[in-house]
Amino acid sequence: MASQVGIATKNALEDQVIEQLGTVIDPELQIDIVNLGLIYGIDVSDEGVCTLSMTLTTMGCPIGNLLADTIRETVLGVDGVHQCDIDLVWEPAWDIDRMSRYAKVALGLHD
Repeated sequence: MASQVGIATKNALEDQVIEQLGTVIDPELQIDIVNLGLIYGIDVSDEGVCTLSMTLTTMGCPIGNLLADTIRETVLGVDGVHQCDIDLVWEPAWDIDRMSRYAKVALGLHD
């Protein structure tokens, strides 16, 4: 399976997690973290452990901890997910090309 924003998923539970992550809004940019391209990968084990590979728009982002707490709370709200681990990565580096067309238009960055 593959979500509409280009994140590969293997099952309906991972699709549900991506859908819920679409409700997590970056407080600075006011766009959800999925459309911003901050989620690089997702894996939900048979035991209900969700591991997210993600990045932030900048290293040392002042809202990183707040965002992580919100992400965990949101993911744990999905039936069948009992744990959420976040793997914060910096490679590949995030840039505006990772954003969906929706996010670019919303931020006035469309061509």
